[in-house]
Amino acid sequence: MKASVLIGLFLSTLLAVPALAQSSSLVTDEMMVKTADAGIEIYVRNKRPANMTTFRPEQTVLYVHGATYPAETAFDLKLDDLSWMEYIASRGYDVWLLDLRGYGRSVRPREMDEKPEANPPIVTGEVAVGDIGTVVDFILQRRNIPRLNLLGWSWGTTLMATYTTRNPAKVQRLILYAPVWIRQTPSLVQAGPGKLGAYRTVTREQAKERWYTGVPEEKKASLIPPSWFDAWADATFATDPVGQKMNPPSLRAPNGVVQDGTEYFGAGKPYYDPSKITVPTLLVDAEWDRDAPPYMAQTLFPLLVNSPGKRYVELAEGTHTIIMEKNRLRLFQAVQAFLDEGKQ
Repeated sequence: MKASVLIGLFLSTLLAVPALAQSSSLVTDEMMVKTADAGIEIYVRNKRPANMTTFRPEQTVLYVHGATYPAETAFDLKLDDLSWMEYIASRGYDVWLLDLRGYGRSVRPREMDEKPEANPPIVTGEVAVGDIGTVVDFILQRRNIPRLNLLGWSWGTTLMATYTTRNPAKVQRLILYAPVWIRQTPSLVQAGPGKLGAYRTVTREQAKERWYTGVPEEKKASLIPPSWFDAWADATFATDPVGQKMNPPSLRAPNGVVQDGTEYFGAGKPYYDPSKITVPTLLVDAEWDRDAPPYMAQTLFPLLVNSPGKRYVELAEGTHTIIMEKNRLRLFQAVQAFLDEGKQ
């Protein structure tokens, strides 16, 4: 591993849905959490040790996804019989994930029932941060704890960081995997020509092409173990039955993130003030990431002037999606070490 350590509301109600199959040592719960917006519910999943009876802030983690794909099909996708969610939970943590509205198993706004050009971009950062706040409050009340750890990937880093600047008392530690910051290179999230609509569509082929962007040609064959891409794509595209019926089969993703990216990071303006982050923060990225290239984390790190114990780790031979690549355990280990520090 190459490591550069620049060593830097309305509380919703619960509607239970059937739980996943339980492992011998972990308990899994699934639920829908209501928001203040009529008809909008957020999908939430929890995994924890079966013998866990007491809950503490430093052992509680909430994960949120990026701009295009839902949470559970990466964070809780079993590859070689192990998901990152289970990796953390099996080490004594109460682990949660959520799908923002319009993604995965959460309710899709009514605009997604119409053609994309019929409405302006939906699910902006402000809306997404509101969904995160709803779920955070739900977990804090359910576990009777004052705060928890936040983990975001890609766009999720912007959302989790923004939430932290506004609610520092509710955050124990902040983990930003593939952090997004001011752009010097074009975004790989493309919405096509013309006026930006409510949502965009992505095919499996486009997803695979984006994944491999930036990987040296001689390294592409060994980047993803056999069947792992198909396992992820099958699980991810199945979360959008409407998109599956399109020709070609596609996944729909809200365009609020694209609009925000153009207005803020793409225009040289920060979306949030890093100096307002006052909790220990980890930035972790991979050298071949072209969605959130390492220069972003390297620029953001020194701006975290009030984050105690901040650090930055860069992982070798990985992309934006190292979470599901051959070197994924290097990501897991780096994040786990940071989480475990908080338990000492």
